[in-house]
Amino acid sequence: MTQNQFDTDMEIQINRAVQVLKNGGVVIFPTDTVYAVGALASNTHAVNRVFDIKGRTNTKGLPALIGDISQIHQVAKIFPPLARKLAAEYWPGGLTLVLPKTDNIPLELTGGNETVAIRIPNQAAVIEMLKRVAEPVTGTSANLSGCKSSLNASEAKIQLGDRVDFILDGGQVSGGVESTIVAVNNDELKIIRQGAIKESDILKTAGKTGYSA
Repeated sequence: MTQNQFDTDMEIQINRAVQVLKNGGVVIFPTDTVYAVGALASNTHAVNRVFDIKGRTNTKGLPALIGDISQIHQVAKIFPPLARKLAAEYWPGGLTLVLPKTDNIPLELTGGNETVAIRIPNQAAVIEMLKRVAEPVTGTSANLSGCKSSLNASEAKIQLGDRVDFILDGGQVSGGVESTIVAVNNDELKIIRQGAIKESDILKTAGKTGYSA
């Protein structure tokens, strides 16, 4: 999406969010399901702030969001053909891929694991923000741990507003169904969580009749 497809207010908001993120700050923004809180995934201090802001244990990893499939190698050490096939079919959208992480992704982000969860959300303003940042950004729900997810900027502000550096107001979001999480290891896949994309559709796209347990 080109910049002139956004109105002036959204342009200002996107540019401000990009600036804050690049400076190591924490931003709240809409996705295709709920509002999320994010920081540069490669910035250990900022990632730890996200955990602190949510009151979430850092043993549970955070997903990384990217704006375009060309950014995948900033996050994933390998991008096997099976993962490429799934990404081509379902990104942007309700698919999260779990792949081996690159060295620049800190273990703090992944909960100590050598794999990282990656997604491109189907939300135009945030895709544009992610493209302009040109780095992966964390994408966990903008709520205190254990509390209700935020579906608009006001709800997010009530829960986390005084703890973050900027809120990108993209209006009301749907709430939707959480993403389907699929781990890919070479030519094998494992469905970690059922979600927006049916298991049968994942397997059909992958050309498989089953998956590893």
